[in-house]
Amino acid sequence: MLELQVAELRQFFNAMDPAPFRERDLDPRAVAYILDWGRETRAGQPLGLVVQLTREPATPESTSMLRDAIHAYFEHRALATRRQLRQLFRVGRISLVIGLAFLAVAIGVGEFVASLVSKENYATIIKESFVIGGWVALWRPLEIFLYDWWPIRAEAKLHDRLSESDVRLLDATATTRANP
Repeated sequence: MLELQVAELRQFFNAMDPAPFRERDLDPRAVAYILDWGRETRAGQPLGLVVQLTREPATPESTSMLRDAIHAYFEHRALATRRQLRQLFRVGRISLVIGLAFLAVAIGVGEFVASLVSKENYATIIKESFVIGGWVALWRPLEIFLYDWWPIRAEAKLHDRLSESDVRLLDATATTRANP
């Protein structure tokens, strides 16, 4: 359970966002802190957030508003992260097609140029150089499909967990919890 202390509930929200509380973005520093904490927890462990107010009372309405705002914010971030993942896979597929086409052309050009060279050793070097260049063109799609997508998927899962987290609001002056 992550415990945060703020003077007033409005400190939890981005001051630059004019929308009503439930639709407002959370403060970027609060989000960064929550995400860092979430990354440090085990994947299967349920997440919970306790926000303690020091200068204003916690009410059932403010608790509900904070819970809804946090859930909506991280639900939106999960959707955005999944869009980013789909875009990455799209780039990977396009890069793969381009890379395979380039590899085929490089092999063909290498064979053609090698056939023009009379010395066999030079012909082999030229042909293999084109083949290596063709394989290098596949570097980026392989990087995408083997490595780049894992952290983005993990981030989406973290956002999902945070969008379902237990959120409580406590009043520092009274130790009672304000839960609807």
